[in-house]
Amino acid sequence: MAMKRYILSIWALLAVGAVMTACDEEYTTYEGPEYVMFADTLSQHMVTIDADYFAVPFSATVACDYDRTFGVEIIDEGSNAIEGLHYRLESHTITIPAGELAAEVRVKGNYENIEATDSLGFRLRLVMPEQLKWDLYEGYDETKVVMYKACPYDVNTFSGWCIVTSMLLRDYPGENPSYQRLIKTEVHPTEANTVILRSAFYDGYDVKIKFNAADPANPLVTMDEDQVLSDEASVLGWILGDNHILCRDSYLYPSYFNSCQAFVELWMEVYVENLGEPIGTIGHFYNILEWVSDEEAERLQREEGM
Repeated sequence: MAMKRYILSIWALLAVGAVMTACDEEYTTYEGPEYVMFADTLSQHMVTIDADYFAVPFSATVACDYDRTFGVEIIDEGSNAIEGLHYRLESHTITIPAGELAAEVRVKGNYENIEATDSLGFRLRLVMPEQLKWDLYEGYDETKVVMYKACPYDVNTFSGWCIVTSMLLRDYPGENPSYQRLIKTEVHPTEANTVILRSAFYDGYDVKIKFNAADPANPLVTMDEDQVLSDEASVLGWILGDNHILCRDSYLYPSYFNSCQAFVELWMEVYVENLGEPIGTIGHFYNILEWVSDEEAERLQREEGM
């Protein structure tokens, strides 16, 4: 394999020899030497069950009046993804067409061979003359590509038994003996992509969360405003507003879900009002919601008293 990549590198260097010549002034967009580089030194991508290729972009500082072809080699060092098993490149040679500034390395992730908990990465290097590397952006002739598995979304994945681990409960336990609790959840009967968390943080108070799976690479969770978490007296020990502790989306941090591992990272703002008038914010709290099987829930109740 190493010898094959070495031969490929030599071939690519010969192929791009013409790049050493000056580009036509008609296409110049940068006043200075010609450089070629990846868009970033780290590129992260979700691999879905129906995904085609994903793109790793690179660009040049000037356009030329001829095609420029580069080799792309895989660096073993720093890579834990296996070419041919976890992914494959569409091609080991990439061309920037005449008159253009950019192209992309296209990669096909192998969904079936990536586990739900995997974080797989591999390093790519552009094969080109040293004169095309920009000292100002040292290392940008290489990039690390990281792949994650994105399982198909089904709201029913988030129905059933759920372990809540809450920084709110750590700071304001109320009558709870622990910052973890085992709750029941169910899909809302009339609101799409919505799950009801029964007695989510404090007994007797349900909370709703909504799933947005429009972008598999950015699976978001949101909350409606003014949902009641608890009364003030039993949690805070005093009443500042109308005796309701409320919650909504945190404007500081987004919330995400993971269909492969059936969990939600939920950031929420907790606050108090009096007849709709703001009294104050108690804080922004991070929570993890993890869905478990009936068997695991029974064990947690039996062995850990959850």
